[in-house]
Amino acid sequence: MADKFPMPASADAEDRYLVPGLVRGLSALQCFTPEAPRLGLTEIAERLGVSRSAAFRTVYTLTQMGCLLHDARSNRYALGPGVLRLGYGYLATRQMVELAQPELERLRDRTGWSTHMGVLDGTSVLYILRAPAHSADASIVHVGSRLPVQTTTMGRVLLADLSDDELTELHRRDRQQDGRLAGTGLREWLAHGRLGRGEAVIVHAGDFEARIASAAAPVRDRSGRVVAAISITTRIDRAPTAGPDETLRADLIDTARRISFLLGWTG
Repeated sequence: MADKFPMPASADAEDRYLVPGLVRGLSALQCFTPEAPRLGLTEIAERLGVSRSAAFRTVYTLTQMGCLLHDARSNRYALGPGVLRLGYGYLATRQMVELAQPELERLRDRTGWSTHMGVLDGTSVLYILRAPAHSADASIVHVGSRLPVQTTTMGRVLLADLSDDELTELHRRDRQQDGRLAGTGLREWLAHGRLGRGEAVIVHAGDFEARIASAAAPVRDRSGRVVAAISITTRIDRAPTAGPDETLRADLIDTARRISFLLGWTG
């Protein structure tokens, strides 16, 4: 009998926050290796240490999701394209961070402002990159922070690329899940999303963080869609006229375009 596939250490302690079905599904996917690219149901059950019937429910679900492919002739399974979709977002974000980091560090060094990169995560902005100013840092936001999308300049940039249908779907999903838009009606949400359309830079002073000036610009992929935003931030008392001047704005736009070009955008 094949060795059981190792389960998370916390599973042995009966962690009440773990979802057993999800753990089993992810463990089933990890049963497939370069040495064992195709497995039968019995082999999967043995590796998971469960009955064939329990393994079947897991395998059936993964097959319906496109994460496994079933060969009816051999009655064996292999990883499917759904697994690639699961990893694409992570790989794309990693690539984006690696390409953007030196550009944001150079922008930080030229301007003296802190620089950031963020992506849309539901109705939040997820900060994935940060290059703090060498002087006293203007921003308390760190990598991994999630802020309400409508309260930040980067969030406004990300919303501005969405169609009304996409904005409506975000609003609907938020009501069912996060609830971050509680109290924000659809009409108000749509109006907010439309504010930055057509703008090369969105500027604001003292919004999410008091006494902070910021400006953000879009980053596009090869299709031309906005996949991220970059921003510069500083204390208002350090900013010219309480915001970035034309030279700073032009530098921000050029940096966003260089990152976009590295991601394949030629527009």
